[in-house]
Amino acid sequence: MTVSTHVLDTERGRPAAGVRVELFDSDGDLVGEGVTNDDGRIAELGDASPGTYRIVFHPPSPFFKRVELEVELGEGHHHVPLLISSYACASYRGS
Repeated sequence: MTVSTHVLDTERGRPAAGVRVELFDSDGDLVGEGVTNDDGRIAELGDASPGTYRIVFHPPSPFFKRVELEVELGEGHHHVPLLISSYACASYRGS
C-alpha cells in the first residue's frame, strides 16, 4: 500500500509548497513524512501495510496549526489531497 498527497491553497488558487506532512500508523509510530514540492505534491509519503493511519498536515494558515485525517487504507495506491485556505479545509480520496 502506498500513499501520496497534494496540498492546494484554494484561497490563492495555487499549490501549497513547503507543507510538512506526516503519516502515522495505528500505534502512533511515524511511518512516513515529507514536505510538499513546488507543485504542492509528495509523490510517496509512505509505503506500508493496509490499515488505519493518521495523516497530519502542517499548513501555512493563521487558523489551522495542523490538520489530521484518520483514514482506513487498503491494498494499492491511495492519494489523499488537502484543500486549504485561511479558515477552511477539505479532503477527499483522490486517484
